[in-house]
Amino acid sequence: MNHVREPVVAGAFYPGNRASLSDELCRLFGESTIIAKGSLTSPCGLIAPHAGYPFSGPVAATGYSHLASLGKPQWAIILGANHTGMGAPISIMPSGVWRTPLGDTPIASDLASRLISGEVEVSPAAFAHEHSIEVQLPFLQFLFGSTIPFVPICVMLPPLSELVQAGKKIAEAIQGKEGVVIASSDFTHYQPHKIATQLDQEAIDRILALDSEGFYHLLVEKRLSICGGGAIIILMTIAKKLNVNTARLLSYGTSGDVTGDRSSVVGYASICFSGSIDD
Repeated sequence: MNHVREPVVAGAFYPGNRASLSDELCRLFGESTIIAKGSLTSPCGLIAPHAGYPFSGPVAATGYSHLASLGKPQWAIILGANHTGMGAPISIMPSGVWRTPLGDTPIASDLASRLISGEVEVSPAAFAHEHSIEVQLPFLQFLFGSTIPFVPICVMLPPLSELVQAGKKIAEAIQGKEGVVIASSDFTHYQPHKIATQLDQEAIDRILALDSEGFYHLLVEKRLSICGGGAIIILMTIAKKLNVNTARLLSYGTSGDVTGDRSSVVGYASICFSGSIDD
């Protein structure tokens, strides 16, 4: 029997019952909701935020709406931030089912098994209380159905070489397959709005240039509080390896845009990676 990973932030980061969650997602997507009519023709990537839906939901919805416009992915890999410090530096859950109020989504076990390596370790403890992967699932379920298989990977910030090696391993496993790799990350935390946007612009410039090394050094040297930095570097490595090397900023905002309090904010960005500027 498949292990069921129950939601840990339903009712907190997003509504805790099916009807309320569906209503919230309808509100976030609004008239821009796009139902994918065909399948993706090649892998693509997306950076999306993972804060509470009232704060980061509009930015995330912009990213997922663009994903839907490209076509329906056959699978997803969600690279989450590791806020708890539990598990391995790069942890994977290779089997089971993840539950949200919208339904149960299965782990793509065959794909997950191909990703286990020296850098990517099986470590269930990393997922027990972590929200960064969970909050992405309702967006995928709402747009593409709860049966879309996915692989959860939780990422700290180990040495750059380990992140790059993990990215290359994932790229080899998914080459030629039509799915999406999502890096779940918020950007600068708890700085005044002006400072947060300046720091985030520096980081986003390096992401758009697919400059993994420059982005890593910026994280370390400036001690940036971008919680999914490791996940973003893995995604950039995959994008370069698969020639999915057109990166585009779709939306950026801060919590201050929602609350009106700009004295201490969190930054959010949606960035897509595709094979062509015409996508």
